[in-house]
Amino acid sequence: MPDYKVKQGDCISSIAQKHGLFWEKVWNDPKNAKLQQTRKDPNVLYPGDLVFIPDKEEKLESGATEQRHRFRVKGSLVKIRIRFTIDDQPRANEPYKLEIEGLSREGTTDGDGYLEENIPANAKGGRLIVGEGSSQDIYEIKLGTVDPIETDDGIRCRLFDLGYDTKDDFAEAIRTFQKKEGLTVTGNVDDATRTRLKEKFGQ
Repeated sequence: MPDYKVKQGDCISSIAQKHGLFWEKVWNDPKNAKLQQTRKDPNVLYPGDLVFIPDKEEKLESGATEQRHRFRVKGSLVKIRIRFTIDDQPRANEPYKLEIEGLSREGTTDGDGYLEENIPANAKGGRLIVGEGSSQDIYEIKLGTVDPIETDDGIRCRLFDLGYDTKDDFAEAIRTFQKKEGLTVTGNVDDATRTRLKEKFGQ
């Protein structure tokens, strides 16, 4: 099968689901070793990346004739993990409702402000409601739109999602982040800044 060229919004899970495969089979194929070394995170690819798609393996199951048999398809769901904070403090034990691809999930954030839910592997977006009453917030979610942290667009998107103004002065946003995190303030993205940004953003 020819290599698949990544488009904006793709991740290994959605690509694998599109081809009827488990994401682990695609990501861990030896022919994708170079991609693994470059991107490191199967959920963060860059448009234009090439992903090798291995062939499907035939699996035979025995069963009596003239009877109904039920088979369950695995791997159609993936886990999403999101953390909510206010002024760097976790929004702990707050109710939430996640609406995505026709599914609705309700729960409560944990003590560190995280929620974890299983969603369709090919999901592109949805809506998330956190809190209640006057403290309720509504978020529109877009999945697969964050570029790798090695790129300027990846840095800009992460800073913006963390509340930094990246539209007018990108370098100033970097300096503000570096100052807040106790890093050397340069306005340039060095390894220490990239590492801390990844820690704060989560990937």
